[in-house]
Amino acid sequence: MEDILIKVHESYRWVVAVCDKEIYGKKLQEGKRVLDLSTNFFKGKEFSLEEAKEEILRCIGEDATFNFVGENSINLAKEIGIAKDEGISKIENIPFALVLL
Repeated sequence: MEDILIKVHESYRWVVAVCDKEIYGKKLQEGKRVLDLSTNFFKGKEFSLEEAKEEILRCIGEDATFNFVGENSINLAKEIGIAKDEGISKIENIPFALVLL
């Protein structure tokens, strides 16, 4: 089962977009805050949870910045140990976090 979308944007520092598959394509908004999940930024390769964990661990070694969106993605980041509850926000009740390593 493919649960997570991951797209690695490679530049001087990798930017890794990690998004739950079921919320990809949505545009979340609360007041002035907008999180657009319909763009190519989040349109990545599909991974199972275990495969996603391996891919995230690979990216950690590349001096990456991560954008996690969705319950599964956030839980995976917490399991790996790179996201903590105090760094997680919500928009339209969807959790997201920006992780700088």
